[in-house]
Amino acid sequence: MIEVTIMTPNGLYKKTSASIVNVVSEDGQRGILPKHMPIVVSLKTSKLTMQEGDTRETYAISGGTLFMHDDQCTILTPAIENVKDIDLARAQRAKERAEKRLAAQDATWDVARARSSMSRSLNRIKIKSGK
Repeated sequence: MIEVTIMTPNGLYKKTSASIVNVVSEDGQRGILPKHMPIVVSLKTSKLTMQEGDTRETYAISGGTLFMHDDQCTILTPAIENVKDIDLARAQRAKERAEKRLAAQDATWDVARARSSMSRSLNRIKIKSGK
């Protein structure tokens, strides 16, 4: 088993045991199994899944970093949300706000922030929709 610790800027999100951790890194999808070689990878805004006992848990993450060493997996992410907790209507509203900001091309808006918001909202919508 892999001991998984997930941290956000707000502190500990979750500590659990998993038989596999699936992530999307900057260079593609990765399946992390017990006895995996030590690695450090940068994560994309994407889906994170873990087999926790008999349950396959799915999360939306906003990028981050994964550290794996001696069956200890630490994930540092700016934000994480279990698929069960995603509010689809809220994610849709965030997407629409980001679209308006990007379309307006207003110099007072932070374009990088609007793009990041768009990416996060699209990720949450996709994961909640089961895609």
